[in-house]
Amino acid sequence: MEYNLLLRKPLLLTLALLTGYSFVLNAQKDKKQKDIQAIISMAGCYNVAFKYTETFAPEIDYEMAFDYTSAAFEYAKIIQQTENKIVLQHLLIINDSMIIKHWRQDWTFEKTEVYRFDKNNKWVYEPKSKKEVEGKWTQEVYQVDDSPRYTGTATWTHVDGTASWYNKADSPLPRREYTKRSDYNVMKRGNRVQIKGEDWLHEQDNDKVIREDGKEDVLLVQEKGYNTYVNRANEDCNPAREWWAKNQNKWAVVRTVWEDVYGEQKNLELKDKVEDKHIYEHLFYGNNYEEKAEIEALIAKYVVR
Repeated sequence: MEYNLLLRKPLLLTLALLTGYSFVLNAQKDKKQKDIQAIISMAGCYNVAFKYTETFAPEIDYEMAFDYTSAAFEYAKIIQQTENKIVLQHLLIINDSMIIKHWRQDWTFEKTEVYRFDKNNKWVYEPKSKKEVEGKWTQEVYQVDDSPRYTGTATWTHVDGTASWYNKADSPLPRREYTKRSDYNVMKRGNRVQIKGEDWLHEQDNDKVIREDGKEDVLLVQEKGYNTYVNRANEDCNPAREWWAKNQNKWAVVRTVWEDVYGEQKNLELKDKVEDKHIYEHLFYGNNYEEKAEIEALIAKYVVR
């Protein structure tokens, strides 16, 4: 009997290990599905409110900027979804009829190759190990013309009916200050996405810093931000859906051209203007730019070689 028990022990241990492994694997799959559900729930029709206020400056003679508030009517559409990647395109709706292509956010599971913003229209290609990104989602935020903006990687959490994701990421100046300020050149964004029910919040704790080569970053001022997305009637966004149906092919080509640039896997620097225009001005207001060859030629003018 003792001999039989000794023979059974390795088998019991193997069964226990397999059961434990299966439990962990199922738990990971369940967690990932919750993450995916949180991300796709950001798609929809929303009233958006933007509120920012500067809170603390280390230098006593710094003069705080006026609070910034704004509101928008926005449609966020899932334009790509696979097992490990979800892409949401945001569209602004002006006066219930005029549509403006807005920002884009890509979410990728366990992404090992990213572009980190440095300063002054420069991004650093940064490979990561599988261990660094295990179980994590990378959010890549793009400009209105699909050029890069900022990137962050973190873990989604799910507690008491609220899904949350928090990351600190370097970024260019926000659009609300890009043409108005030159006293800092990097925003260190504290990005917290919180989703509960049909609404979601983008909360920010930002550092506006001065960055120079060979020197430590200098904090100019800190800022608090709240961007609230409150669900509204789905049919209100029909004009945006119709606009996207007519224009999506062009922007698919634009994304493909940018993917070719990112695929070079090296540091990236972009010119601010060519022919006294930003990229989006050419793509929005120039000729139609429907063909890949002409879009490639346009974007190539902005890439510093």
